[in-house]
Amino acid sequence: MSRRNVWMSIMILALVIAGCSGPNATPPATQAVVQLPTSAAPAASQATSPTAESTRTLALPASGRTLTVMTHDSFSASKEVIAQFEAQCGCKVAFLKSGDAGLALNKAILSKGNPLADVFYGVDNTFLSRALAADIFEPYASPALQQIPDQFKPDGSNRELPVDYGYVNLNYDKKYFNEHNLPLPKQLRDLAGLQYKSLLVVENPATSSPGLAFLLTTIATFGESGNYTYLNFWKDLRANDVLVVDGWESAYNEKFSAGPGKGERPLVVSYATSPAAEVYYASPQPADSPTGNILPSGQSFQQVEFVGILKGARNPDLARQWVDFMLGPAFQADIPLQMWVYPVRTGTALPDVFAKFAHEPGQPAHLTPDQIGAGRDKWIQAWTDTVLH
Repeated sequence: MSRRNVWMSIMILALVIAGCSGPNATPPATQAVVQLPTSAAPAASQATSPTAESTRTLALPASGRTLTVMTHDSFSASKEVIAQFEAQCGCKVAFLKSGDAGLALNKAILSKGNPLADVFYGVDNTFLSRALAADIFEPYASPALQQIPDQFKPDGSNRELPVDYGYVNLNYDKKYFNEHNLPLPKQLRDLAGLQYKSLLVVENPATSSPGLAFLLTTIATFGESGNYTYLNFWKDLRANDVLVVDGWESAYNEKFSAGPGKGERPLVVSYATSPAAEVYYASPQPADSPTGNILPSGQSFQQVEFVGILKGARNPDLARQWVDFMLGPAFQADIPLQMWVYPVRTGTALPDVFAKFAHEPGQPAHLTPDQIGAGRDKWIQAWTDTVLH
């Protein structure tokens, strides 16, 4: 497929798909990225087999070459860290931001065999099975994997390597609950109680990453069969006037009472790091966060994000170096205050604001990537029929 046809296909797909991924639920961080011009995409005549490509590019000096890293729109890294890698590899790095995680993955799949980049970062465990089934990644067993716990390695083929993780859960407005002398919900099912009527805002799982993660949490919690299923729970939430919006920006920044927009809903689906971000970005920084986490055991969702080398990459040697770097100590230490998620590398120190305000659940909800891949589309459709129709 020619480069022009690839991009035309992507533009058409972007208009008709409903990507199951929304904005990253983190406040904006300084974006240390370089936008890649479309002219830097490899031409069809350059798309050869991975073996031939590797042989040709390995003969070229790193100086003057550019490593292209395809990411979702929420990727961020400090300028100093990127400069460290460029000095190490003797090359330049360009970041091709490609929309939300689901849309970016679809672009990578459409350009299979003639990839738009060397590396793709941003597939998470809700889309991992789709990414692996598309067979767009080269296996690479980075030496840095030895420093990463096995719990973050669901892909035994090493086509997708873990980089970071976070938790989707309920955030609450401390001031509202204190002023109304209202106890916090202890379990998800409590949200259906009358005392929480019209208090909760959630994201649509068909258009939002945290929305999908929260839907998966309810499936892991209540199941699909029995006396009280996940659909029973969502019916109860609908009867209790749950507010559904398209994405995290609208939910947190506009509708959440402790968000910038000072909305009317004191409960929101967001991230376990959101209370820490509230402190970090405040000026002056308060002694306590205005928001808190609700983390019932087994009732929050752990998202893991991965990086992989695209088949047919123009610079496979630089791609391997970049993967090693992302899993190495410098990049891992940079992750928390850039993307507001946790580094996967063992022994990486967390900033003080994480230690004080970004609490991890003792036990997250559990669904395997294969379970998610098999059920994702039908679950979203069933949710849509139950909640929106």
